[in-house]
Amino acid sequence: MVEPVGNHYVVARPVYSENLFNEEHEKLHRYHKTFWDHLKLYFRCSPQRAKKIALGLFPIISWLPAYRFREWILSDIVSGINTGLVAVLQGLAFALLVNVPPSYGLYAAFFPVLVYFIFGTSRHISVGPFPVLSLMVGGVVVRLVPDDISGNANSTNMSAINEERVMVAASVTFLSGVFQLLLGILQFGFIVIYLSQSLISGFTTAAAIHVLVSQLKFMLQLPVPGFNKPFGIIYTLESIFTQITKTNIADLITSLVVLVIVFVVKEINDRYKAKLPTPIPIELLVTVLAALISYYVNFEEKFNVAVVGKLEEGFHMPVAPDASILQKCIGDGISIAIVGFAVAFSVAKVYSIKHDYPLDSNQELIAFGLGNIVGGSFKGFASSTALSRSGVQESTGGKTQVAGIISAIIVLIVILAIGFLLAPLQKSVLASLALGNLKGMLMQFKEVGILWRKDKYDCVIWVVTFLAAVFLGLDIGLATAVAFQLLTVVFRSQIPSCTLLANVGRSNIYRNRKDYTDIYEPEGVKIFRCASPIFFANIEFFRDKLITAVGFNPLRVLRKRNKALRKIRKMLKKGELQVTPVCLICMANHTLESDEELDNDMIEELDQPTSMTDLPIHINWGTDLPAGITVPRVDIHSIILDFSSVSFLDFSATRVLQKTLKEFIRIDIDIYITGAHEGFLEKLVRSAFFDEEIKPSMFFLTIHDAVLHILLKKDIASSPKLKLTKEKGSSNSCIVIPSNGLCSQEHTV
Repeated sequence: MVEPVGNHYVVARPVYSENLFNEEHEKLHRYHKTFWDHLKLYFRCSPQRAKKIALGLFPIISWLPAYRFREWILSDIVSGINTGLVAVLQGLAFALLVNVPPSYGLYAAFFPVLVYFIFGTSRHISVGPFPVLSLMVGGVVVRLVPDDISGNANSTNMSAINEERVMVAASVTFLSGVFQLLLGILQFGFIVIYLSQSLISGFTTAAAIHVLVSQLKFMLQLPVPGFNKPFGIIYTLESIFTQITKTNIADLITSLVVLVIVFVVKEINDRYKAKLPTPIPIELLVTVLAALISYYVNFEEKFNVAVVGKLEEGFHMPVAPDASILQKCIGDGISIAIVGFAVAFSVAKVYSIKHDYPLDSNQELIAFGLGNIVGGSFKGFASSTALSRSGVQESTGGKTQVAGIISAIIVLIVILAIGFLLAPLQKSVLASLALGNLKGMLMQFKEVGILWRKDKYDCVIWVVTFLAAVFLGLDIGLATAVAFQLLTVVFRSQIPSCTLLANVGRSNIYRNRKDYTDIYEPEGVKIFRCASPIFFANIEFFRDKLITAVGFNPLRVLRKRNKALRKIRKMLKKGELQVTPVCLICMANHTLESDEELDNDMIEELDQPTSMTDLPIHINWGTDLPAGITVPRVDIHSIILDFSSVSFLDFSATRVLQKTLKEFIRIDIDIYITGAHEGFLEKLVRSAFFDEEIKPSMFFLTIHDAVLHILLKKDIASSPKLKLTKEKGSSNSCIVIPSNGLCSQEHTV
């Protein structure tokens, strides 16, 4: 019964152990589905399930018929045009990161959008090239098709190298798409949870550094070979600085001017985004202006600058991936698949929360997988989403993926009709535009200080991820970062927080005894809490902390007592001890055996429960013992283990816990376990945890139940902390929690 009294409440109920509670309250026996039940359910076929699968696999069937044409079409058209212009420029710029001709970046900005329109579940992300993925694909390209540094490169050789590189990029993209598709079909969308926000932030920041270094050769127009190996960034910088005197001044000045303009205007867009109807399309304006100046001034001939050149018009026939290439880049394909999905899903999640609609992680994997398979077949490279491009699509009023289709149409127009206008554009301008889109990622350096103040583990993950990805490369760096992150989880769970609790405020509330002054600790009772799962890796730590908390090692005490009993029996047999009703009196000087002799003499017997049935007197270990016999003093009689935060206990930990509890029980210390979750006892029963010494009766619902049970059991009715009252006509032992004082115990007969 719960009875409110103002802002207090009074609870009157019996003191419940788990057994007593289950006796008084009938528990429903529910059927828990087995693995085979779930498997049958998954493959069950019915009209309703077929409809659900179809709607899940083709989300367009759900949202397109409900499209509000009059309300949304204008916003989607405006958003699609703006996003399409940005996608064109980013496709050209990010193609430089992949080390393929710029026109192939347009394919990467076109085909995945069409696929995502049909299969995707996010309404606001813009699918297409992403600098981190482009750089990862570029690393594979350079590794398998290195630069020609012989100095004999001609147009024919460069054309052949470019063809090989395009094929490598397409093949690794196809492979990453296959991995994503398989993960989606197998319902592995949850893998994104293993990439924490700190890891993603550190990784993308490191990728931004790689992008910055990789674009220096275009900004300075230097023949720098690719170094796709650990510490490759060091070799790249060394190559750049050894050739720094050969810098093309025209490209350098152009790059710096474009960078300054882009950064300034982007800052204006960010600062005044609430007042601007649409962000200033600075990339488009700079590109048009730079192309016009380069065309009329003829930069290519006068200053020997590198230009985009003629873009290929139209599309290539779809091609199958090269099997020999696939065998060499399986690891890269997995890395690209996971990173691409993690980044895209994290961006999509931001907008789904903002606009309140659901996302399906497994369907997103399928959508991106099919997008990369189709894009790779048409010689595009890996796609995901860029935060800046998605920001343009959402901030300019995009409502659905109809805006994505409009952006794809803009890209299509450039591919088929007006791509030639970009031929005189300097590659250094594209490199500067690529760097201009890194502002958001580079600003993530600010997170280090914030994370250090909030969570040092996350800060260390960020730093380790960043350093590993910068110096070891993005592929090895990602694997290292994930391994380190999982190691921190193991480390944190391996060293759980263990505390001693005390009653606070004379109520039913128990907190860390070190944090409060108004506490009550029942005499001879220790309340120990472990705030972590207990398993094979931390059970010894749990045991050590428990022994430290109680102040003695139960096994050592047990062995000392058994040794003392052995000595007492020998002394009684020799007549050296006299038995009195009160105690034992030593009648002679006794030469003691050394501990070493006793330890080597049937050591296994010392770990067994003490037995006094053959002695003429029951020995009280708390009183004075005969001279020459010493046993560690034990000042507690009960230990309460709070398992409310223990989510699971594995078999190895069960065995060690059983052994530890028996050691305490054998020295006459009562053990109580409280707060165990549903199914905990059933698992212990299956594990053969209980026996003659350890019984289910030691389990109680709450700490307070166990404390009141101990106080009653130890018969301290005279204590002012506990009063026993008798009420006629009742037969229940109840908890009564008053507003002041420790809970009283009503025991009625």
